[in-house]
Amino acid sequence: MSGSRVIALGHYQPAKVLTNDELAAMVDTSDEWIRSRVGIRTRRIAGPDETVDAMAGEAAAKALALSGLDPAAIDLVLVATCTAVDRSPNTAARVAARLGLASPAVMDVNVVCSGFTHALASADHAIRAGAATNALVVGVEKFTDVVDWTDRSTCVLVGDGAGAAVVSASEEPGIGPVVWGSVPDMGHAVRIEGTPSRFAQEGQSVYRWATTQLPPIARSVCERAGVAPEELAAVVLHQANLRIIEPVARRIGAVNAVIATDVTESGNTSAASIPLALSKLVERGAIPSGAPVLLFGFGGNLSYAGQVIRCP
Repeated sequence: MSGSRVIALGHYQPAKVLTNDELAAMVDTSDEWIRSRVGIRTRRIAGPDETVDAMAGEAAAKALALSGLDPAAIDLVLVATCTAVDRSPNTAARVAARLGLASPAVMDVNVVCSGFTHALASADHAIRAGAATNALVVGVEKFTDVVDWTDRSTCVLVGDGAGAAVVSASEEPGIGPVVWGSVPDMGHAVRIEGTPSRFAQEGQSVYRWATTQLPPIARSVCERAGVAPEELAAVVLHQANLRIIEPVARRIGAVNAVIATDVTESGNTSAASIPLALSKLVERGAIPSGAPVLLFGFGGNLSYAGQVIRCP
């Protein structure tokens, strides 16, 4: 096989919805303030039993069922998350146990908001190298566990959920070359630190970096994949903030693409945001099968990673 492709997707979100008006009763904010600054209307909040590995398992089970593969065929599980509480067994191992997988390699990937696109690239590389044949790649976060609910600058942003993809070896590559990197000396701009861990960020620094530095990098992802921006059927950026998504998508030049804006109803779900938004678009039939889709994650560590895939 000369490459790999995404053959199925799945997602999971908690049932509990938290609206802007409900948040306004908890902290000094308003629906108008939140919408005008980040575009978010609602977000999902996980309950005590909806752990990181439980949500990941739900999304992964859906993707696996849609793939038609026997669970025994999965030989690699990669889970992108920055909110797992336990260090061992890792989340990937717990997902494998939940699904009854035979003996896959299991690894967690912590690159925060660009975790899923890093993990997807790693699965593609493993398959190309002959180290795996069928991989399960999951992005999952329980971000509401690490937010300060008295800080209106951050608590209005976050939500919980999971998205998953099954990636299989393919004679015709369906996942393009990754373009990835970081700005290490600006890693402090997005933080989850301390005991207990709490999320904090320098919003203006992140906004300026994302809207000015990332569009040319995203265009280079398309160039490496041999796809012109105007040929893209969809653009799925990390769902951080509508005020970042819209200008970045415009500057990429994807004039004919569906632009994922799941942030408006799901909030910022960090590593889960790209597979969650993509799975919803595919489930609705918004992207034709085989069409080129740009995935581009960015955020914590001021890291980024992107690739063009063919829609399953």
